[in-house]
Amino acid sequence: MKMLIKNGRVIDPSRDLDEEVDVLVEGGVVSAVGSGLGGDGAETIDARGLVVAPGFVDMHVHLREPGREDEETVETGARAAVRGGFTSIACMPNTAPVIEGDEGVKFILSRGRDAGLARVFPIAAISKNLEGEVLSEIGAAIKAGAVAISDDGLPVMRAGLMRRALEYVKMFSVPVISHCEDLTLSESGSMNEGNVSTLLGLKGIPAQSEDVMVARDIILAELAGSRLHIAHVSTGRSVELVAEAKVRGSRVTCEVTPHHFTLSDGTVKGYGTNTKMKPPLRSAADVAALRKGIKRGTIDAIASDHAPHSEEEKDQEYDEAPFGIIGLETSFALASTELYHGKVVSLPRLVALMSTNPAGILGLPCGTLRQGSPADITMFDPDAAWAVDEKEFASKSRNTPFSGWKVKGRVVSVIVDGKVLMRDGALTS
Repeated sequence: MKMLIKNGRVIDPSRDLDEEVDVLVEGGVVSAVGSGLGGDGAETIDARGLVVAPGFVDMHVHLREPGREDEETVETGARAAVRGGFTSIACMPNTAPVIEGDEGVKFILSRGRDAGLARVFPIAAISKNLEGEVLSEIGAAIKAGAVAISDDGLPVMRAGLMRRALEYVKMFSVPVISHCEDLTLSESGSMNEGNVSTLLGLKGIPAQSEDVMVARDIILAELAGSRLHIAHVSTGRSVELVAEAKVRGSRVTCEVTPHHFTLSDGTVKGYGTNTKMKPPLRSAADVAALRKGIKRGTIDAIASDHAPHSEEEKDQEYDEAPFGIIGLETSFALASTELYHGKVVSLPRLVALMSTNPAGILGLPCGTLRQGSPADITMFDPDAAWAVDEKEFASKSRNTPFSGWKVKGRVVSVIVDGKVLMRDGALTS
């Protein structure tokens, strides 16, 4: 099948390309990008007024399958991903059973293929059952198709085990993704430790619980000479530690979530449990530091940390409710509103944060419109204004603090493997 996308502003950070050109797709791959392209027998898509970009990549998603299919499945998560403009997602291993070894990885890959929506890439566990005691079958998982390893949802508290994991993955060239939290400092906290937690009478999680683990894992990664990726950075000090490590030449990258660069701990004042996530919403000063880290290039990627929960689970007292919010269907709009329209980044930089960079960190063949690359394409209107309505979500869950928010920037069409999965804002199946 041939497809010709015309009249769009094509932004491809992998080529430093930002101009109005055509994109020709043949046989599921990008066959040409340039001016005045012809395509005999090709379906023509008029992208006038739209940005045509490499498909977005979310490198941090929780899909809940197997174990909690009432909250999300691979299929519903992949459908939500398409609605949010994502053509590829990488899912964390904290399911029941845990995604580890070749069987767990193959299960996720199979479910992703069956869904036929966004591409789904498994991230395998660092430790068996996420217990932090012994390494899981990392080699088997990576050979089966895992794109990274992580115990996300939990930190690896034992420094010796983290060191062995970092050393072991060197032979595979995949990153270790670290959930940086010292449990002896965070303990039973519910929100950021500070004036607001004191005012609300909620136990706090100090910023230092993240900072000390970021420092530790950078030191261990430098010792091992391995690739380390810091998940969901939330503090100004963490950003500084990553920046300092990059200056030293360390192989360290990091991501930030839209909720952490948009909301501060003051949002918790209404005790709404959709403001409860881990790491928690931090201070206004931390939010400013995250935005500065994005602007300066210290932060490499935007990831949703999509964490579905049922309404019954979230409908509890703040201390008892689970951590986490969904984000696949709001990530781009929030990033466009807060970062692009907020004059923090340019559109090419935004596309890099949501596509080219995360694809590069995970070693995926997407995140580019180079000739011969998979035809995974996201088209969006950066100026389209709309209001978030969780009742329209494709996700099974509705735990978002952004319902009713007025945002600017909307995904219009999504192509995966040369197939149009969303057209003019509506899923095609």
